[in-house]
Amino acid sequence: MSDYQPVLLANIHREDSHKLAVYEAAGGYRALRKTLREKSPQEVVGIVRASGLRGRGGAAFPTGLKWSFLPEGHPGPIYFCVNADESEPGTFCNRVQMEHDPHQVLEGTILSCYATRASTAYIYLRYEYPLAYRRLQDAIAECYEAGYLGKNILGSDFSLDIHIHRGAGAYICGEETGLIESIEGKRAWPRIKPPFPAVEGLFRKPTVVNNVETLTCVVHILDRGVEWFQSLGVPPDPDNPRDAGSYGPKLYGLSGHVNRPGVYELPLGVRCGELIEEYGGGVWKGRRAKAVVPGGVSTGLMSQSELDTPLDFAGPVSVGCLGLGTAGVVVLDETYPIIDFLYNSCRFFAHESCGQCTPCREGTRWALRILERIKGGRGRLGDLDLLAEIGEGIGIIPGTTICGLADGAAWPIKTALRKFRDELEDYIRRTNPTGYMATGPAEAVDVAEVA
Repeated sequence: MSDYQPVLLANIHREDSHKLAVYEAAGGYRALRKTLREKSPQEVVGIVRASGLRGRGGAAFPTGLKWSFLPEGHPGPIYFCVNADESEPGTFCNRVQMEHDPHQVLEGTILSCYATRASTAYIYLRYEYPLAYRRLQDAIAECYEAGYLGKNILGSDFSLDIHIHRGAGAYICGEETGLIESIEGKRAWPRIKPPFPAVEGLFRKPTVVNNVETLTCVVHILDRGVEWFQSLGVPPDPDNPRDAGSYGPKLYGLSGHVNRPGVYELPLGVRCGELIEEYGGGVWKGRRAKAVVPGGVSTGLMSQSELDTPLDFAGPVSVGCLGLGTAGVVVLDETYPIIDFLYNSCRFFAHESCGQCTPCREGTRWALRILERIKGGRGRLGDLDLLAEIGEGIGIIPGTTICGLADGAAWPIKTALRKFRDELEDYIRRTNPTGYMATGPAEAVDVAEVA
């Protein structure tokens, strides 16, 4: 894939790439002008649906299909929410786009609002991104001045206003209905569905929620065509009727124990080992990889023997991970203890659970307490079975929670136990040589004891 020419990141190294003049000089807003002049909203939905574009925010739901769920003939208003929360550990692709090429994000937003007949859009931005906030604010102001936003955009019948809503740093706001609740000024508890946002979303009106990278792909689909988009990536598996394919370019956020961490744009389907070696410069300090997180911590772990797995929407699932997620690839070298990965991931999800669903609220905290005890030198082998039980019992997939946070908490546990159980058992035996076989009530551990 060394001859691939980036499109999503094509502008980021240009001087003043965040400014309107630079974006327009590189062809920016060409797709918007052409679309408003030549295509109806229904035609745009059809083009995006035909492209096979799937959401880049984690769920990989077909974008055009999501748009088609909006009720026909609705008098409005229809709202559009841009999910720029990006709070999945190991993920930073959207930040690069918003900081260095905010007009591409805005063009994708405007085109998507035109397709869905939305008159107001909210960019829900992670609070910890101050530079992205300033760049987006400046870019929005430039768009109003240039006629890309406001009333009768470029002389058409289409009008749109865009507002930035800054979140307060809660992971749960990455879930679309939690995001909607937050914009409404309420506690970000995900909603029970149905009704789905396309029918009753923001302010109880039809709403679409899409990820930043998804919207930037829309720009290039409309500018370059469906055939170009489907020339990249991986077509559907003919033997799997549930596989919708993995078409188009993808941003991979590579971090952890690699020599060249960063954001790399490649067609979907690059092999994990190829991403690490050819683009990340290999594992640091001359070491080997022990494990890799393929798409953010919530997707779980791949082992060293699984690094030939393609990083598309189906590849990580084939080796027992939750999915490609946000493509935030985190490399763990051969010296890194899996117990530390488990402890850190469980601590994160226990903190970020909104507490609305009992299995998630109690399960994530119970898992953390067990890991604290193991890290404190009082673990028992039976604790691993308890962790496995927790992992199998919480989340949407077993049908016990409203949103997928619990699934994200479960997959690091399940994959670590399945693929690194011997290492975890050895750690318990070494740190609790006289009590690792105990089966009676466990003594509580002061968190201060956990190193």
